[in-house]
Amino acid sequence: MYLRKAVKNFFIVLGINSSENAGMDNTEKRQRGRPRAFNGPAEANSVQSLDRALRILAIVAEASGLSLSEIAAQSGIAASTAYRMLTTLENHGMVEFDTTDQLWSVGVETYRMGAAFLRRRKLVDRARIVMQELMEKTGETANLGVAEDDCVVFVSQVETHQAIRAFFRPGTRSPFHASGIGKAVLAHLEPDRVAAILRKAGLQRYTDKTLSDISALAHDLATIKHRGWSVDDEERHPGMRCVAAAIFNEYGEPIGGVSVSGPTVRVTPERLAEIGPLVHAAAAEVTKMIGGVRAG
Repeated sequence: MYLRKAVKNFFIVLGINSSENAGMDNTEKRQRGRPRAFNGPAEANSVQSLDRALRILAIVAEASGLSLSEIAAQSGIAASTAYRMLTTLENHGMVEFDTTDQLWSVGVETYRMGAAFLRRRKLVDRARIVMQELMEKTGETANLGVAEDDCVVFVSQVETHQAIRAFFRPGTRSPFHASGIGKAVLAHLEPDRVAAILRKAGLQRYTDKTLSDISALAHDLATIKHRGWSVDDEERHPGMRCVAAAIFNEYGEPIGGVSVSGPTVRVTPERLAEIGPLVHAAAAEVTKMIGGVRAG
């Protein structure tokens, strides 16, 4: 009855085509990182310039190296204008240019600014000891992720000592519907907020087990909210299973989560009942440490 009611409420506000935003492969051949000729006019509007530069920086940060033509295509900005902004960002250390591969990548100053945000919240530092304990109790890698507008960003990890283990580089992004932390966050949001997020991000299918069907996802979110923890059952990466629970701020809003991830041969269905409560308790402890309040 609980699940049926939750799913019904979910559908009232949701109107999504699960095939939307399925993602497109970029097959454009890489070209040089600088234009053949560069004589572009000065930007007339400084606010517009800032908006465009930040858009370019976000695109570069998402990739491991992009050519100028790729950046121009993804941003919708002329190559000459994009190049002018890239060189300005480069002068400030925000991006870097590899003269050998002719590719642009994110710079060290961008990382330092991101680290300043994390220091301000102190979430990573305060969660570290909890994650260490969680890893020791479960024997699997513990992860910390924060929610952004359309995805989860992994910001910290305590790796297990096992030879075969899960690994997420800090800054790695994962879609809400195909990650343990993402689903734990969605489960504690109002249905209209979930609908808005999924309309923007879509329900791309990554594996045979990805919940790209809205009905299946709605049922799973209702179960997660009732139980207190989520399971990513090979929904993003085949052979990997993850158990997660949400972290809340002082307003009772989910802002991220803690998870345990590992290969399916160790994180078996039989172990979920053991791992789930441990992850839930760890997330509750981190919530308390940052002055948060768990949603009722």
